[in-house]
Amino acid sequence: MSNPITISLIAPIYGVERYIAQFADSVLSQSYPYIEYIFVNDGTKDRSIEILEGIIEQRYSHRKEQITIVHKENGGLPAARKTGLEHATGDYIYHVDSDDWLAEGAIETIVKTIEATNSDVVYFNYVKEYEGRSKIKPQRCYSGATKWEYIRDMYNHKTPASVWNKCIKRTLYADYTIYTPKYSYAEDCYLNAQLVGYASTITHIDKTLYHYRKGNPNAITRQAYRRRKREYALNFMDLYEKYRDVPADKNPVAVIFDDMLIQAGWYSILYRLRLFRDYPYLAQQIVKAKVREGNVWLVGQWITKLYARLR
Repeated sequence: MSNPITISLIAPIYGVERYIAQFADSVLSQSYPYIEYIFVNDGTKDRSIEILEGIIEQRYSHRKEQITIVHKENGGLPAARKTGLEHATGDYIYHVDSDDWLAEGAIETIVKTIEATNSDVVYFNYVKEYEGRSKIKPQRCYSGATKWEYIRDMYNHKTPASVWNKCIKRTLYADYTIYTPKYSYAEDCYLNAQLVGYASTITHIDKTLYHYRKGNPNAITRQAYRRRKREYALNFMDLYEKYRDVPADKNPVAVIFDDMLIQAGWYSILYRLRLFRDYPYLAQQIVKAKVREGNVWLVGQWITKLYARLR
């Protein structure tokens, strides 16, 4: 009899004392027994960890041996996820956000799919939870030849790039160099574009397994607009530089190179980011880039290419 599949559930914790109880109950009450819980205290200044520890002691003491709480100085979401990954030993990695919650039996459903498919990446539907209303978000099925389309759709916001609706085989992290972004905004797309690009098999579970909370005032999406755009552009220029010299047949993110370059140029124009100065090659590469439907409207792409040509 083969060993049971183990899941490492990694949750950074920062400023979520209003939501941590619901989150903790949803993950610690999962029916699947072989879960390794890694909670990363990212230097939170509120009572989030105190509340979490109380819930564990009062209701889930039987799972203490499965739980690790890692304390670190505040370093942002990408660093917290990386810290959690360094402590993970499970067969699969599942990153979640501690202001959201899992559906009942979610992990068991994920594991059953893994057992049936042995997929590198398993992803699923979710619910957007607004104040007073919910909206189910079914996902398109990507597999096989559509893998590269999946990466482009993640980058161009046609499908979620989020970590919390994807469970990833840990060997992808072990067998390949998976880079961590410096900035928090769009960190999930930065990470998942690489992982999906290296994956051999991808499976969609047509079930709603995750509840994503909209309205947390501490969420990354509440950052100042220009700052978000700057972090977005800088993260993906960094990803471009990490992979630009990798041969196409071994490059997990080459499919979004043109998107990244044109968007960086467009954001530089709109938000005065000075990326053309900081990346002297950017104008030349934008001139060569293909215009395709994406985040930047087509007219904006042609304006960006003309601007680059005139520099």
